[in-house]
Amino acid sequence: MADLSPMMQQYYQIKEQYPDAILFFRLGDFYEMFYDDAVLASKELDLTLTGRDCGQEERAPMCGVPFHSYEPYLAKLVAKGYKVAICEQMEDPALAKGLVKRSIIRVVTPGTVLESSMLDETKNNFISSVFLAKDQAGICFSDISTGELYATRLEKSFEESIREEISRYSPKEVLLNSEAAKLKGLSAFLKERISASVEVLEDDRYLPDIVASKVLHQFHKENLDELKLQDQPEITAAIGALLSYLEETQRTGIERISQPQIYSGSQYMKLDLNARRNLELLETMRNKEKRGSLLWVLDKTKTAMGKRLIRSWIEQPLLSPARISRRLNAVEELCKDAIFRGTLSEELEGIHDLERLMSRIVYGSANGRELRSLASAAEKLPRIKKMLSDVHSDMLCDIYREIDPLDDIQALIDRAIVEEPPFSIREGGMIKPGFNEELDSLKNDMTNGHGVLAQIEAQEKEKNKIPKLKVGYNRVFGYYIEIPNAYKDMAPDHYIRKQTLTNCERFITPELKELEGRILGAHDKSVQLEYHLFDEVRSTVAAQIDRVQKTAEAIAKLDVLNSFAQVSCDHHYVRPIVNLDGKIILKESRHPVVEQLSDVPFVPNDANFDKKENRVAIITGPNMAGKSTYMRQVALIVLMAQIGCFVPASYAEIGITDAIYTRVGASDDLAAGQSTFMVEMSEVADILKHATSNSLLILDEIGRGTSTFDGMSIARAVLEFVADPKTLGAKALFATHYHELTELEELLPGVKNYNIACKKHGDDITFLRRIVRGGADDSYGIEVAKLAGVPNKIVRRAKEILKQINDGQMISLPASEKKKVQTKADDSMQLSLMPSEESKVMEKLKQLDVNTLTPIECMNELFELSRLAKDT
Repeated sequence: MADLSPMMQQYYQIKEQYPDAILFFRLGDFYEMFYDDAVLASKELDLTLTGRDCGQEERAPMCGVPFHSYEPYLAKLVAKGYKVAICEQMEDPALAKGLVKRSIIRVVTPGTVLESSMLDETKNNFISSVFLAKDQAGICFSDISTGELYATRLEKSFEESIREEISRYSPKEVLLNSEAAKLKGLSAFLKERISASVEVLEDDRYLPDIVASKVLHQFHKENLDELKLQDQPEITAAIGALLSYLEETQRTGIERISQPQIYSGSQYMKLDLNARRNLELLETMRNKEKRGSLLWVLDKTKTAMGKRLIRSWIEQPLLSPARISRRLNAVEELCKDAIFRGTLSEELEGIHDLERLMSRIVYGSANGRELRSLASAAEKLPRIKKMLSDVHSDMLCDIYREIDPLDDIQALIDRAIVEEPPFSIREGGMIKPGFNEELDSLKNDMTNGHGVLAQIEAQEKEKNKIPKLKVGYNRVFGYYIEIPNAYKDMAPDHYIRKQTLTNCERFITPELKELEGRILGAHDKSVQLEYHLFDEVRSTVAAQIDRVQKTAEAIAKLDVLNSFAQVSCDHHYVRPIVNLDGKIILKESRHPVVEQLSDVPFVPNDANFDKKENRVAIITGPNMAGKSTYMRQVALIVLMAQIGCFVPASYAEIGITDAIYTRVGASDDLAAGQSTFMVEMSEVADILKHATSNSLLILDEIGRGTSTFDGMSIARAVLEFVADPKTLGAKALFATHYHELTELEELLPGVKNYNIACKKHGDDITFLRRIVRGGADDSYGIEVAKLAGVPNKIVRRAKEILKQINDGQMISLPASEKKKVQTKADDSMQLSLMPSEESKVMEKLKQLDVNTLTPIECMNELFELSRLAKDT
């Protein structure tokens, strides 16, 4: 260190405090990076790597980014999971004596981003904190850009509970204590499935006294009882550790998080990661796009706050009939007045993101333009509040009361900040004339200085009777009064001689020096004063955070409810009746997304489920006919009802559903060493483990990833388990090609058969898209293959093989191929026994009377025949 330059010694001292972060070290107009940071950043950001003499023999690797446009570079690094420590100059280099003071002002991580250019206004940017002990666990989620903080206690099966809550909020960064970090597979799940950055914190952060002190100090409480945390040390630990981490990384502004919202998992419908993905709630499975998702259909919101809230509502359907009804009542009232809805949409459209604007104001990073945006939003609030003065539903009445016009904040900003302020707050030009007398005087000196000097010159000429007197300026002496030698004896006594030239004398006066100081220093002083005044205005607004936050939340709810109403009216949705008896009755229901994507009219279908005679629907029929669409639409309609939206049907009665589970499609998980069938069975096992009699199960083609008999056996066993009230008794839609399972309608109470109606004309098939009672007589697989474009030669051959199988014949080669092949017994993996062969298999076959066997007895006999054939 001794042989380094003073500046590089300062760099090293700061870098040692944050060894795991890339250090943005402010030097003049650039944030510079050195050594390993420079090598890494140059590669990740495609920057030119240079060098700098630092007092050592070797030049230090170096690269940099402009400080006034650093955000795109910062965004790239954070998106890749890096931490970035921002080291700022804490004094004006021009005024600094010796080395400029520098300090870390903030550490930016994936979960602590505040810059609007780096955030998606339609999504929250959550950071999560998980605390796990032997018999307790707590988790919290915070979006520091909006000030939200949610926390809950986790039940047993902690890893599964953690995954469920993490899936609900999809945080960008997760903090774990050492015990949570030991959970098998959790880190991999967070990184690979959630794409979250993971940080393991030291155990000292979780000491009970420390976390309790952090929580009480943050929320200005005397004891934990006031926060309803007195008996929840696991939640206190999770929140306290998060606050400690934010203090360390953000330094200032965490007072933005003003109130924790403690919730229970029992408040919301359970939706695991598979259900969210398979139902395409927020994005499509294939392209990860909003278009084609439920969110795409329902989101007609006009504000950023509304766009974030509607995502939250879709991901967290309610379980309380009272809360659901509050939302439905509000939507119904809005549906009845199209003019009101339209006017409200127009007013909402101009409201900027109050939540994130206030965060930047509180954190001290907001500029003049953002204050103007806040004032512009506040300008619309009185009109919106007035529009709501005659509403009737409880929720809209509450929103009316919660909206604060913020007229005092708007008035302050209007008086203080110019209409179009500059981007920078360090260069002046932000404060309106008339806001501050001292600033007006300084600006008057700046603009009228030369006029004042001309006035002084005229006054001095007349007063002293010196016609050739003039006021001048040079960089050495500043402003002066110049008198030619012929008149120098007429200079008054209070003139102070400053310079003698060959043909004149130059003087100064105290008044002139004072004016000089005012004129020459007016710009710098005005810039400093403007920043000070702006900071005062910003701090005054920041102190009103609670009022603004409450108003922002009210506007967000109003925006979402209005969106639900608009969509419901546009697409002819109906208000669902919410019941507690578990019934799901739908008349002429439609898939909310597919009907919007299709160019042809959507064929509606009914649905009828309860906890008694209609628990399980076995759905058979061809592929591509609409089985999956029908099952998903039932699930989506249930979900829509429980978020408080009208639904696509002519009549809907929805029993409260505590969870929706889906087993739709599968793929290999090669990284985990799991085949398609293993993934399928893991998902089925998870569903059967967690589902209750109040859950809705969407099960598509269970057992298709293994041999026919194994798969059929598993599918039947799963059906029996789901249908039996003694084991589960859940409502389920079960799509299958195992037609043998349709016999369960006669054997198991609560099971009903349905199929997708279709018409066959010769070799062609027409899907009618209608769900009708009864099992399908065929899967029409070959016909579907033909529709999909399989070559006709293969289609014809498949029909030949199918006929031979149906006739009980041995499958033979096509006639054209028989002469080319020399059959070898050990080359065949199929059962190929000639009638002349006397064997145990043939004896067994001769003894069977297939007309007296039930389907399940047939299966058992086939298993036995297969075993005997393998032994011969």
